[in-house]
Amino acid sequence: MFEVRIHGRGGQGVVTTAELLSVAAFTEGRQAQAFPTFGSERTGAPVVGFCRIDDRPIRTHEPVAEPDAVIIQDAGLIHQTEVFAGLRADGYLLVNTSWSLVELGLDAYVQRFRPERVMTIPATELALTHLGRPLPGAVLLGAFAALTGQVQLESVTTVVEDRFSGSVATGNVAAVRAAYDLARRQLEEASGVHTD
Repeated sequence: MFEVRIHGRGGQGVVTTAELLSVAAFTEGRQAQAFPTFGSERTGAPVVGFCRIDDRPIRTHEPVAEPDAVIIQDAGLIHQTEVFAGLRADGYLLVNTSWSLVELGLDAYVQRFRPERVMTIPATELALTHLGRPLPGAVLLGAFAALTGQVQLESVTTVVEDRFSGSVATGNVAAVRAAYDLARRQLEEASGVHTD
């Protein structure tokens, strides 16, 4: 089972991000579940979404305490909440930011991870460019697909097109593809291997 925890703030689409990821996995014939947890239901309050992906039926419905991957939709939460709790050294870390890990004050922390499993993506900026709105969730799923290989890019774009319509779908798909391409370039740089 592959378990994902998504951290963000109310209004950023954390719940939708978890749902889109689970549906993308489901379209590939896998089992998946998604659910959120949050305190005060207000814009800007911390929100956590969970997603599980497996090839067998998923029987547990508990919050994800030891994730295989953590997606952080709002880098401002890094030093405010326990976003890294339970994340093992062989896990994946994806952070929405245009800052480097050094600028975020995470360089010493992330040294325990494999470099090809830690990534920052300017998802909010990509969303603004392609969608005109600062909604990073779907965009991060493009990078997640490249980083982890748990879902395919085409599955993500398909569920985005199914969930949204018109220019919102078109903009989100373009941003998802841009994030995927950027993530692939970062992975190539981390590994020293170039693919076309």
